Amino acid sequence: MTPLGARRIDPPPPYPKRQGTGFFQSFVHAWSGLIHAVMHQRNMRIHILAGILVGLVGMGIPLGLAEKVTLIFCVLLIFFAEILNSALEQLVDLAVEQLHEKARLAKDAAAAGVLVLAIGTVVIFAALMVPNWQTVTSHTEQIERQVLLGIPLTVCAGVLMAPGQRGWWMDAGLFALGCALLFALAKRSESLVFTAMTMGLLIVAGEAARKRRSGRRKIALRRDVPVEAALPQRKEPSFPSRAGQP
Repeated sequence: MTPLGARRIDPPPPYPKRQGTGFFQSFVHAWSGLIHAVMHQRNMRIHILAGILVGLVGMGIPLGLAEKVTLIFCVLLIFFAEILNSALEQLVDLAVEQLHEKARLAKDAAAAGVLVLAIGTVVIFAALMVPNWQTVTSHTEQIERQVLLGIPLTVCAGVLMAPGQRGWWMDAGLFALGCALLFALAKRSESLVFTAMTMGLLIVAGEAARKRRSGRRKIALRRDVPVEAALPQRKEPSFPSRAGQP
């Protein structure tokens, strides 16, 4: 029996379960995390553009297997580090709800790890290009084609990922133009692996644009809903009637 005047403490509500726990749903959650990082992290968008440029280099210049594997591994490692940095930042913000020196140090250390990997990738790229400089200079026609078609492709991906209000027709046009440019480059590509990687990054950019537009639409719909309708209806407690009363 609860004494009079005592306050009842209800247990905290359980965390909402994810929709589905199968392999496909796990892939959907991971894909959503990748798109979220692209949408909300400026450095992640820069890494996507850098990955597209690396893909253009690999498509235009014949490289050995070791060079291809090294460049692809470096690009994927940068993506992994930036996503991990984003997750750590969200975790720190969740655990520390106020400004704290240790929280700042944790974020700075995570960002420093990404910076070290980025500098190392640039050094590795230069170390791979210098010994193959004769190969680079002997493929001037391919390089000119990569520059003429690759720069507009990179611009299309950058505009797709850029924050801002755009119509769906503009995003669809940019994505279609990027696919057309990539298709023109793929006809004379030196590596199908780098072509596939560039196409995957372009798809990520297009999905980020679609997700951002969908999020703005949901926010607009919530603003149109009255506050009373958005709040859950409170049910008044029903007391048992006394004996003899209808």
